[in-house]
Amino acid sequence: MNNKAEKRREQILRAAFQAVSEKGFHSVTLQDIADYADVSKGVTSYYFQNKEDVFRHLLEWVTEKIYKNEHAAISKEHTAPDKLRAYVHAAFANPSDNRKFYRVYLEFLAQANHNEQFRDTNDRFYENCWSIGREIIQLGQKEGTFANVDIDKASYTIRALIDGSLIQWLMQNNDQLHTFYRDNCLETLSNYLTNKNNQNSN
Repeated sequence: MNNKAEKRREQILRAAFQAVSEKGFHSVTLQDIADYADVSKGVTSYYFQNKEDVFRHLLEWVTEKIYKNEHAAISKEHTAPDKLRAYVHAAFANPSDNRKFYRVYLEFLAQANHNEQFRDTNDRFYENCWSIGREIIQLGQKEGTFANVDIDKASYTIRALIDGSLIQWLMQNNDQLHTFYRDNCLETLSNYLTNKNNQNSN
């Protein structure tokens, strides 16, 4: 695919992302996506087979973008605690971006039960998220800064706490709580990985 076609496809996917975040999965039509992209419905149909094809590529595009941003953030740091902080801060990008992503993401999760392609894309996203967690934990154990926790279980826990915190923040509908949830998430993960809670209880 040439560069012009790739840019046009991304333009349509960005428009679909905005449309779903504002209108919801079921309400959005192919014409809505075209209108948001400021192109004709025919142009949208040229690049994608139908609405479901747009949504399948949208989920792939947005989750891959999230993963790349988060991996780039940890790659700039050298110690495990710094990588963990960078991971959490990248996940808690800012209230506006987090609100849009999780509104769209929750719409997709609601459909995933009935759509194998959505489930497969989400599985790949979580495998990528868990790989970031494993990388951080393995380094922390090598440094001696993290406790000898089970690496796979801990990688699941990291992402579960990040997503759970952000979804809970989203439901609060209060941007001022964004920093609180981010800092609380990081503190909880840091205590868990360094085993501070167990040390304090002894």
